[in-house]
Amino acid sequence: MLSPTPLCLFCALLLCLPLAVIITITSPTTTVHDGSGHNLVPDLDPPPKTQQRFSSKPLPLPLHDDDSLFRVASRVNSKLPPGSPKKIAFLFLTISPLPFAPLWELYFNQTPKDLFNVYVHADPSYPYDPPFSGVFAHRVIPSKPALRFTPTLASAARRLLAHALLHDRSNCMFVLLSASCIPIHSFAFTYKTLTRSKKSFIEILNNEVGSYDRWAARGKDSMLPEVTLEDFRIGSQFWSLTRKHAKLVVGDEVIWAKFNKPCVVWDTCYPEENYFPTLIHMRDPRGAVPATLTHVDWNGSFDGHPRMYVESEIGPQLISRLRKDEPRYGDDGTNGSDSPATKKRRGFPFLFARKFSPESIQPLLRIANVVVFKD
Repeated sequence: MLSPTPLCLFCALLLCLPLAVIITITSPTTTVHDGSGHNLVPDLDPPPKTQQRFSSKPLPLPLHDDDSLFRVASRVNSKLPPGSPKKIAFLFLTISPLPFAPLWELYFNQTPKDLFNVYVHADPSYPYDPPFSGVFAHRVIPSKPALRFTPTLASAARRLLAHALLHDRSNCMFVLLSASCIPIHSFAFTYKTLTRSKKSFIEILNNEVGSYDRWAARGKDSMLPEVTLEDFRIGSQFWSLTRKHAKLVVGDEVIWAKFNKPCVVWDTCYPEENYFPTLIHMRDPRGAVPATLTHVDWNGSFDGHPRMYVESEIGPQLISRLRKDEPRYGDDGTNGSDSPATKKRRGFPFLFARKFSPESIQPLLRIANVVVFKD
């Protein structure tokens, strides 16, 4: 049998080349799923027209890789799908079972399911018994340990934002909550307050006691040159961010690189209370109402924790008092936070409150429909 000549081999290659090109162009792209069949990378912003691409879908990404997750989430489309109502993304950051899950079940049962989404970041270092159920079932995102005095709590919040951004394009406001948080208004009241706002609600405080110690907790001048002491801000760990700011957070690398450093002085290390207000202040201060809508009482605080309401304190009077309190307003990027224009923008109510003991659940359930959810 004769061996093929080089010329014959070259001709065969030319004949196969068009077929190879067709197969390459028409092959389906791979998408990333969350394990429940939902595509985690829907509707990415289209690439610049100068780039020639056959698809805007990314290659498979390891979801345990935060950098890749954040990079994709920062590019997700922000346009509300036609005919779709705005949704609120409720982000629960916990290291324990959710003691107030029955109260939240009543809260969410008041409204159509197409007005909200629930996401849970559950530190895998802890047992969860009983497991998450009801509205919280199958809502736990890939989670990592979250510890005080480290950047991991802020990392967990960023992870929640990224998954919520990727999961549903209708999520327009992102609310961070803890296991000890409760609602103090009806869902309808909360939905109206948040979805009507074009701004985030995040406490942004300037010149607070201890600011320098927090700024220097990673070492003297370690935040420079990106974050000066003059730009450093303090605020509540719990906020409500617009979709614009959620994308800003997950897309940030420069400022996060500074806050993601380990602290050398651990007892002044609170990245979760410093990173988010500092970033919003530096990048878009006028896009936020500089106050949190989650009530907390720091009178009688202990070991860095706020006051905890116990079972005997729960009643209509407490809920009424929490509602009547006014948020503390900080730096909104204008010249003077007490200017007439700033005062006009105030008057927002608290929508949530913390910190409540697990034993408080029964008295809260007893007054839920007649007090807590009655505006």
